[in-house]
Amino acid sequence: MLQRLARACYRRRWAVLAGWVALLIGLTAVASVAAGSYHMEFDLPGSESQEAFDILQTKGFADRTGVQGQVVFRAPQGVNDPDVRRAMEELFARIQQEVPDTTVVSPYGPDGAQQISQDGTIAYAEVNLADRPVSEYETIAEQVKGYVAEVQVPGLQIELGGDAFATWQEPSSEVIGLLAAVVILLIAFGSLLAMGLPILTALFGIGCGVALVRLATNVVDIPDFTLQAAIMIGIGVGIDYALFIVTRYRQGLQEGLEPEGAVVRAVDTSGRAVLFAGTTVVISVLGLFAMNIGGLGVGIALGVLMTMLASVTLLPAVLGFVGRNIDRLGLPHRHQAEGQARRSIWYRWSRVVQRRPWPAALLGLAVLLVLAVPVLSLRLGFGDAGNRPTSDTTRRAYDLLSQGFGPGFNGPLLIAAETPGGAADLAALQRLSQVLNGTPGVAYASQPFPNEAGDAAIIQVVPTTAPQDEATTDLVHRLRNQVVPETLAGSSVDAKVGGFTAGGVDYADYTFRRLPVLMGAVLALSFLLLMTVFRSVLVPIKAVVMNLLSIGAAYGIVVAVFQWGWGANLVGVGREGPFEAWAPMILFAVVFGLSMDYEVFLLSRIREEYDRTGDNGRAVADGLAATARVITAAAAIMVAVFASFILFDERAIKIMGLGLAVAVLIDATIVRLVLATPVLSLRLGFGDAGNRPTSDT
Repeated sequence: MLQRLARACYRRRWAVLAGWVALLIGLTAVASVAAGSYHMEFDLPGSESQEAFDILQTKGFADRTGVQGQVVFRAPQGVNDPDVRRAMEELFARIQQEVPDTTVVSPYGPDGAQQISQDGTIAYAEVNLADRPVSEYETIAEQVKGYVAEVQVPGLQIELGGDAFATWQEPSSEVIGLLAAVVILLIAFGSLLAMGLPILTALFGIGCGVALVRLATNVVDIPDFTLQAAIMIGIGVGIDYALFIVTRYRQGLQEGLEPEGAVVRAVDTSGRAVLFAGTTVVISVLGLFAMNIGGLGVGIALGVLMTMLASVTLLPAVLGFVGRNIDRLGLPHRHQAEGQARRSIWYRWSRVVQRRPWPAALLGLAVLLVLAVPVLSLRLGFGDAGNRPTSDTTRRAYDLLSQGFGPGFNGPLLIAAETPGGAADLAALQRLSQVLNGTPGVAYASQPFPNEAGDAAIIQVVPTTAPQDEATTDLVHRLRNQVVPETLAGSSVDAKVGGFTAGGVDYADYTFRRLPVLMGAVLALSFLLLMTVFRSVLVPIKAVVMNLLSIGAAYGIVVAVFQWGWGANLVGVGREGPFEAWAPMILFAVVFGLSMDYEVFLLSRIREEYDRTGDNGRAVADGLAATARVITAAAAIMVAVFASFILFDERAIKIMGLGLAVAVLIDATIVRLVLATPVLSLRLGFGDAGNRPTSDT
């Protein structure tokens, strides 16, 4: 089938090229007018924070179900200075009147004394925004920032706190990654024309993928950072896939094949590896449905799928135009010819390792296990505004709140309670407020605030520690398991501890429970896929185990940097904090899929050599010699593309960029060269023609 596909694309190259151009233009045009809105919603049915949310939604507190923010201000002359107070009250009134479905709790109100710091120089107003699409929050943020800019009082500093007012900058990291890929491809190919083919293929694939992601927002809840993730991963895999095929095409020409024959063989060999590797990536990321963020998986899968299709259809057509001119516009150096492979360092390395396989295997295993040690202290959670750069108004607001009220003001908890007993239940909640104010870890608990119907009330609880601190997580569990139920025992009050900080705790717990499900599903499907491809049991077991080791080492490095703070300044991390709760599953899904690229590519070539010679040791040496240079170049491109995203200000993107970069680096070096080579030198056993059906000639 692949041979027929390659031959058809080669012979009808004008039609294929025109079709891809039309597809890219058409999808982009449709997406520009029919794209939906990005929406990030982590529903956790059965969690206490979700139950608290439902109470707020149905009992008249809908204005507290959206993103909460603060208007934080500091005045050296005191926040009660007449000019300051007049300007701020006018600002609060304007926000409440002109921003729909918004309430502002002013520090100048009857119960606002607790919203002014003890020295009287810092105060904040609470801004409650009802739940709405992400795009509307962005519009509101710009609107409120405009109001703030119009306030002119000498010495008055006004900052906006909360995620709704965060400054989200569109990163240009993909440009840096592309430039790095150009340099690496020039070194690998030594030809401007050969360098341009993988770039062209990747851009067509990811262009169509981006348009499809934008259209998919109409039918699936897709987070706003999905597009950036799809671009980052799509560029990396798209260039790699095309690199594998172009390399095999050039080898075919060097062996004397005609251009059409070289294209057919390249797609039938490297293209086959691309399809299986790409399918593994798609399966892995779609496993995110098991983690309740399937929209993110759909977005990444669409990007990978389109780059994979471009590699096996568009690329053969473009190679038809290039023909034997692929090495024109060459640089002084040239790619090593296939016939010289046995004189390469990779061939000599494989033979050295084959003579002493166990020391090399044990050394590689020891290094990976040491790198994975930090995983034992993995703590899931969420970073907060304290990790953002000081150029962001939310970071400055965070610092002002910490200075004036303590770090816990940046992540208050919200106790939502149903009070069917009326006044008696309200009195029970007042007792709870008193107990909370004497509870270790609680800086302040408000009096209960009832709704108009009198059948529900809320209490705001401010911890003494920051939202991302482990002590805050412990406080949430202690309130739920001990303080709240023990204090309200004997009453008819049904109280739930919620709010965004508690929701983050619930999501981290949910992720920790579900992560084994995702891993098990992806491992099982990948094992079956590899077993089908190579007709072997030991080979896929080896691949799965080694990929798990590389992922564990990548996790360990991310924990050491972001959670322990080792070398945090080198990657621009403001301070240490928990491992983002969503990151382990995304890193696992993506890294496992990507590592399979090199696994399938290497094993496919070794399988070819084994089928040709029947000599296991020689097949490993020849396969490694033939693929090591291209795998090294492909890995270098991946590392460059992913590492460029470490330059992005957002902590979550930094984690993703660092995790993917180090995982690919470890996989292409320690795993492939130090660990995999000696293990493959053992006679793991590929299937042969005797395993095929009798209908196969």
